[in-house]
Amino acid sequence: MTRLLCRLFIKDYNHPENLAVRQRYGTLAGTVGIIINLLLSALKLIIGLLTASIAITADALNNFSDAGASIISLVSFKLASKPADKDHPFGHARIEYIASMIVSIMILIVGIELMTDSLSSILSADNASTPQFSLISLIILGTSILAKLWLALFYRHIGKKINSSVIKASGTDSLMDCISTTAVIVSSIVIKFTGWDMADALVGLALSVLIMFAGIKILNETKNSLLGEAPHTEVIEQIHKIISEEPEVIGIHDMLVHNYGPGKYVASFHAEVDGSKDIYLLHDKIDNLERRIGNEMNILCTIHLDPIITNDEVVDELKTFAKNVISDLYPSVGMHDFRVVIGETHTNLIFDVEVPFDAKISQKEIIEKICQGIQDERPECFCVITVDRC
Repeated sequence: MTRLLCRLFIKDYNHPENLAVRQRYGTLAGTVGIIINLLLSALKLIIGLLTASIAITADALNNFSDAGASIISLVSFKLASKPADKDHPFGHARIEYIASMIVSIMILIVGIELMTDSLSSILSADNASTPQFSLISLIILGTSILAKLWLALFYRHIGKKINSSVIKASGTDSLMDCISTTAVIVSSIVIKFTGWDMADALVGLALSVLIMFAGIKILNETKNSLLGEAPHTEVIEQIHKIISEEPEVIGIHDMLVHNYGPGKYVASFHAEVDGSKDIYLLHDKIDNLERRIGNEMNILCTIHLDPIITNDEVVDELKTFAKNVISDLYPSVGMHDFRVVIGETHTNLIFDVEVPFDAKISQKEIIEKICQGIQDERPECFCVITVDRC
């Protein structure tokens, strides 16, 4: 069914990397979500009012909020597709993240309101109305579960295909709706056969927790995207793969990859090359790498040409020595940008060290221990160290 809808309504559906095709996928997902959620919301609201069920009515409101979220998703795809302008040189793709945040806040509000109603019903159980169980309610709720399960799989397929945080979040929310509606059916059956009216309010309370959990989860993921998070491993691996195919590049370091929305990346790094070779030839190679990364990965890439000495025995020996000292002290710490300034009374070793973010040691301690380790064996060597976090 999902593939049929994509073939019918999305031109060039086999090319989701194309921004225009990506927008069509988002439009289809938002439209389908609006239609299904509004239908389910109307049906559940009618049943909830007729049966006086808090849980069913709450489930209807949840579906209504899902329809609102789909509208926001639809609008966000339209706005995110706007081209770059003077005020937004990297485009508008991050609007999708803002949309995700709005969706998460809507979900949280629904959860809080449901929790309030459920607690009120529990505290005033004597005055609470008794939900009425009916076969038609069971049939409609069962149909709702199947519809939301399909919608969750539909969102998951499209969200994965175009890497959309908004659609992925909607898929997670739809899956949780399946769980919550199943809980509503269970509570209705319990009330029918046991007469325990409190079950409806308790299920409503449990559903409020599930709804708020989903909202907090989406909000946290969106917060990470807006604040700036580490790039996906696949992006880094693909850049390394392209670089490895250029024999003139000896190594790379100081890589930065910024995400300006789905499919919008800006990257920069230093490429180490043999400093004794023709600088114009090397510059041409670096230009070609920038263009290739841009064409193949849609990444605006800037590469800094970093010439290093590769055929000096003294420098090579000191570099190996420094690496061994660092490796003995901190096996997870790397080194790059190694330079040597040899004077009459002492030798300066100038280099950068790469320290993982999860390392428990302080920057000051790292520098002091490495300097001390080097001077213990070679008192004439002084270190000038820059710490990079990675």
